[in-house]
Amino acid sequence: MTDTLPARKPEPSPAAENGRRVLIKGQQTKAAIIDAALGLAAQIGLEGLSIGAVAEVTGMSKSGVFAHFGSREELQISVIRQYHERFEAEVFYAAMQKPRGAPRLQAMFDNWMVQTSAEIDSGCIYISGAVEFDDRSGPVRDALASSVATWQTALRRAVELAQVEGQLSRAADAHQIAFEIHGLILALHYEARFLRNPRAADRARQGFQHILTRYAGSGTNAPIEPVSDSKPPKLVAVPKARRKPTKD
Repeated sequence: MTDTLPARKPEPSPAAENGRRVLIKGQQTKAAIIDAALGLAAQIGLEGLSIGAVAEVTGMSKSGVFAHFGSREELQISVIRQYHERFEAEVFYAAMQKPRGAPRLQAMFDNWMVQTSAEIDSGCIYISGAVEFDDRSGPVRDALASSVATWQTALRRAVELAQVEGQLSRAADAHQIAFEIHGLILALHYEARFLRNPRAADRARQGFQHILTRYAGSGTNAPIEPVSDSKPPKLVAVPKARRKPTKD
């Protein structure tokens, strides 16, 4: 009986290793650009974003920023996707640690409140973007609308789970409940950011409790088909910008 040595894995060539480093560095640079652009968009809005503005903030050349995106619209869409991923992580996934039903819905609202309160001075891209693009068409509006619709769907599913658990009335319209909860956040943003109402956050919390009370279930309803809550719905694919690339 003879012993056989395991075959050695071929080592990557210097050229392949160098190419991998370049790729990783490029990805890191693009992530840094998007992060800077997201901070800029929170202050001046998506419409204010341009290749030139981001180049100035990052200290890069216009051609350097342009090489990563190819157009202003692609930059704006990348910022929207990044914002959505952060919102999803901080508001949705953080709430998934809570028991399904009312505790999870409460956590989603609380996390949303924290997110909104933190953005009072800078601004919410979902809200400011809706004002900027509500009367327009195109890939940027589509990406923004898809992100907002994704979150609204996740919120409605949380309401439906609370109905499954008997904590909210199953006779109630889940879309209506989610609509009213969303309305509280919009009112909070308007009252706190525009009117500088110091009691806006308290009123929003009271409004949420009123919603839970008004739509409270008996907890004795017969079981109904459960709603899937393993993950949020995915973003709708957004077509790439069709306009000719521009550096500004």
